Amino acid sequence: MPKRILVEVNSWFQRDRIVRNLEIFQDIIVISLCVSLFCVMLIRLGDMFFSFLHPLDLRQVTSDILFILILVELFRLLVDYIQEHSISVGAAVEITIVSALREIILRGVLEIPRDQIFGISVFLLVLAGIFITIPWISKSFGNIKVSED
Repeated sequence: MPKRILVEVNSWFQRDRIVRNLEIFQDIIVISLCVSLFCVMLIRLGDMFFSFLHPLDLRQVTSDILFILILVELFRLLVDYIQEHSISVGAAVEITIVSALREIILRGVLEIPRDQIFGISVFLLVLAGIFITIPWISKSFGNIKVSED
């Protein structure tokens, strides 16, 4: 009897079983994020259509459209992760660029202090550099997924 219990306890601590269970748990988390993200997209889309009933605020509509596009890209990134268990660096960089540009569009370039404009410009240049070098890096190392959109 004690030997059977010892064997069962040892099987709980086998590396492949632990990793498999953690991957299942991680998939559950990612799926719940996908469902939550989809619900947020539907709510924001509904809010955007209800805002058309009031006088049109172009800045708010633009904000909602860009936000929904960012959520769609995040949803696509999570679905890709569920399918392949890897993150597309290109898609993540695209999402980051669109998010940064959304903030600039919403606030207006003239309303943002010069230091912040400089910082955002450097940030966007770095992201552009990453985006441009992704194909070269993936060919060199072979383990980075390049999005083929």
